[in-house]
Amino acid sequence: MTILAVLTTIDDEDRARDIAGALIGRNLAACVQISSIESLYEWEGEIQNDREYRLLIKTIPARYADVEAEIRRLHTYDLPAILAFEAVEAFDEFADWVARHSAG
Repeated sequence: MTILAVLTTIDDEDRARDIAGALIGRNLAACVQISSIESLYEWEGEIQNDREYRLLIKTIPARYADVEAEIRRLHTYDLPAILAFEAVEAFDEFADWVARHSAG
């Protein structure tokens, strides 16, 4: 079973929890980890340095479109970073658990 790790960031911890809860509640993801991070980036010609919250979303490839749509529905950024990475290897029992809890 293939696992997909989807990443996004947001500037508000409560909003990060809202997104995570919606993804879990709709069975779009098996697990969402939230980490506090510092981000440096260029936006509208200015260098930004902000505290953000990174969401690491564990799901399956078949659910990506729904995960992206839910993130976009709840996100407050004009241009949210939404990236997906397929796991090259994964512990079989864990991958099965992710698949069961992301199957909708």
